[in-house]
Amino acid sequence: MLLITGLGNPGAAYAGHRHNIGFRVVERIADVHGFGPWRSRFLGLASEGAVPSLSGDRVKVLLLKPQTYMNESGRSVGEAMSFFKLSPSAVVAFYDELDLAPGRFRMKTGGGAAGHNGVRSIIAQASPDVRRARLGIGHPGDKDKVLAHVLSDFAKADEPWVRALCDACARALPMLVSGEDEKYQAEVMRLAPAPKGDPRQNAAKE
Repeated sequence: MLLITGLGNPGAAYAGHRHNIGFRVVERIADVHGFGPWRSRFLGLASEGAVPSLSGDRVKVLLLKPQTYMNESGRSVGEAMSFFKLSPSAVVAFYDELDLAPGRFRMKTGGGAAGHNGVRSIIAQASPDVRRARLGIGHPGDKDKVLAHVLSDFAKADEPWVRALCDACARALPMLVSGEDEKYQAEVMRLAPAPKGDPRQNAAKE
């Protein structure tokens, strides 16, 4: 079984925020792969389904959107991990990444939080070694503008790449459930190519 969590803040007021792109990815996964209805579980909303692996076997997947607010995401993830007795390698967290140019995507395992409060909470209350799916949103160029940047809606001009990235993350999922993180990263970028570059410069051009 694989637990895939998207990080974000609950409620309609936050739905379009850059900080909520993790929610958008797991919602797209649910749509593309025909998952069941969202239900209240583990201090969040959960949806169950199965995804074919590269070998053809179907892997059970639980999607989770913590409803604890970003700073307490680890409580929700930790509860689900404990209930299913999952190792960190069976958990993937999708979240917004300031240090990647808009539309870029990188997989990573372990490491620090790099200032992301949702990741910090997962490290503290679940495990530092979960697999991480980092969704580039760019950096506003000034640390004093970061909070406003992440807690504001994507611009209309951003929506095409946001939708393409979320869709690519969903359609390439058989590689992720097979444990092929590098292949998954490459396939997401093949399906939703985005220019490399300094995340601060790219964000400044938006």
